[in-house]
Amino acid sequence: MAREKIRIKKIDNITARQVTFSKRRRGIFKKADELSVLCDADVALIIFSATGKLFEFSSSRMRDILGRYNLHASNIDRVMGQPSPYHQVEDCNLSRLSQEVEDKTKQLRKLRGEDLEGLNLEELQRLEKLLESGLSRVSEKKGEFLMSQISSLEKRGSELVDENKRLRERVVTLEMAKTMALKEAVETESATTNVSSYESGAPLEDDFSDTSLKLGLPSWE
Repeated sequence: MAREKIRIKKIDNITARQVTFSKRRRGIFKKADELSVLCDADVALIIFSATGKLFEFSSSRMRDILGRYNLHASNIDRVMGQPSPYHQVEDCNLSRLSQEVEDKTKQLRKLRGEDLEGLNLEELQRLEKLLESGLSRVSEKKGEFLMSQISSLEKRGSELVDENKRLRERVVTLEMAKTMALKEAVETESATTNVSSYESGAPLEDDFSDTSLKLGLPSWE
């Protein structure tokens, strides 16, 4: 049975419209990504929903693609109409800039190892030297960054050693103060105990002597 063709018109139901928008948007973005991969094309899509929300997709940087679009001579001619002599010079400059952007884009692709088909040995060697020079600068910059990190870590380690030393000295001082306080407390308690023993012992001797006299017992002296 043949599938019934859906009539293209505005969906009145708001919920159904939002669901359809979400599904179709994901679908068109997926197709754009496939087109970019299969055909090695730069693709950019800009969509505004009914509520004004922006959705975009780009196979590379959106800014670069829009820059190429704005610099494209055919686009300038279409927007400005029949160009004047001044505009012709301006369009020539824009075309030159557009060509430079395209050449730089191709060069960047080659640096990434893409679009190498058709290059002769001399071009490949020149590209290899360019990559080696760039890799050398990257390695040099990486070395500077690592040395900076090592210097920072060594400084931090020295600070931690000093802090650890100060903490150890503080612990020793606290232990000494604690020991001295404990010693003073023990000495004070011992002195108090001796005085108490002396004071409590004298009256007992007097009481015993008085009792002996009263009972007529012989004196021990």
